[in-house]
Amino acid sequence: MPEYQNIFTQVQVRGPAEMGVRLPRADWSRDGKPRFIHLIGRIGNAQIGPVYLGFTGILSLVCGFIAIEIIGLNMWASVNWDPVEFVRQLPWLALEPPPAKYGLSFPPLADGGWWLVAGFFLTASILLWWGRMYIRARALGMGTHVAWAFAAAIWLYLVLGLIRPVMMGSWAEAVPFGIFPHLDWTAAFSIRYGNLFYNPFHMLSIVFLYGATLLFAMHGATILAVSRFGGEREIEQITDRGTASERAALFWRWTMGFNASMESIHRWAWWFAVLCPLTGGIGILLTGTAVDNWFLWGVKHGLVPEYPQVFPPATDPAALPEATR
Repeated sequence: MPEYQNIFTQVQVRGPAEMGVRLPRADWSRDGKPRFIHLIGRIGNAQIGPVYLGFTGILSLVCGFIAIEIIGLNMWASVNWDPVEFVRQLPWLALEPPPAKYGLSFPPLADGGWWLVAGFFLTASILLWWGRMYIRARALGMGTHVAWAFAAAIWLYLVLGLIRPVMMGSWAEAVPFGIFPHLDWTAAFSIRYGNLFYNPFHMLSIVFLYGATLLFAMHGATILAVSRFGGEREIEQITDRGTASERAALFWRWTMGFNASMESIHRWAWWFAVLCPLTGGIGILLTGTAVDNWFLWGVKHGLVPEYPQVFPPATDPAALPEATR
């Protein structure tokens, strides 16, 4: 129908609330009465709830709340508990990791200890939420692809805040909690280790980042383009190819000479997206542990050319005879 040609669904088909499949006897009940919100229905399914949290979900939310409270209260304290300044400076506020002098020991709370406590609860919250996703997928008879995609992002998070600092022997190597301070850390990290752009795993990570973006955009555009023929019902199109998938296949053969199937495009996109944080985490893990300067590493291995000698070599003033008198 023409109403489905827009990126926003103009016609909302609404039936009885979907309560989901029967849960195993040992599971908790789903929480919340289902309701429908028209504005939500314009960009997706209008039904909100019920929600299944379970033990891991509730514990994850509790740990996440504790972590956010610790981070937020430390940021608020840094502006002398001024609510106006807290809101105004929030993008620049940070909870910094302990100084390098403490190594991997537990420092005083006011000198990085709160960062460790917040990091512990935040990590626990993320891992518990991963467990919830995995358990829910198994309970519904689904594959665990979503949980493992989330695990790829968790890998990068753990490399930045736990694995690499432990390998470097100092919590000071970890990332601070904060918006702009986190970006400042990234810039300083790249400068300190000779420009991260010469890190081959960083290059791969960017390739997969842009590749995943392109694949998802192309796939989304293709399904929207054939939605007037029922292309959004992809499972049906996989098992019983209709005019939507036939036209999509014909379009990509005409424009690219090749087309992925209604099933394989999701594998392409999944792998590209997952490999982005996996390769990025490997590149971060090698920085400072195996390679101290990525530019010099690139010069040594023929990855980048040396800069030409434009000016004559400078003499170190400390090496002159006059400096020893």
